Amino acid sequence: MADFRTSLSASTPDRALPPPLAALWWAAKGNWDQAHKIVQDESDANSAWVHAYLHRVEGDLGNAGYWYRQAGQPAAKDSLEAEWARITAALGGGGAA
Repeated sequence: MADFRTSLSASTPDRALPPPLAALWWAAKGNWDQAHKIVQDESDANSAWVHAYLHRVEGDLGNAGYWYRQAGQPAAKDSLEAEWARITAALGGGGAA
C-alpha cells in the first residue's frame, strides 16, 4: 500500500491510497469538498469514520454523529489532532489506534 505520510508532499494523492486515506489526503491539502466526495458513496466502516471526522472538523456535529454510528466508532471525545493521529495510524499502518 502507498505510504500516506510520504504522499502528502505530492501534488496529487497516490492512486494506491484506499478511499479513506485519499479523503484524508485531500483534507490535509485543504480540499474538503473533494475529501467528502471520495468517502460519501463508500460503504465501508473506515470511510464512514473518515466522513465523521470531516464533519466534526467542520463543526457539523449532527452529521458527524450519524457517520460515527455508521462506522461503529464511539463519538470522538479526544481533540481533533488526536483523532487525526488515531485515524491515520489505524488506516495507514503508522502505529496503534
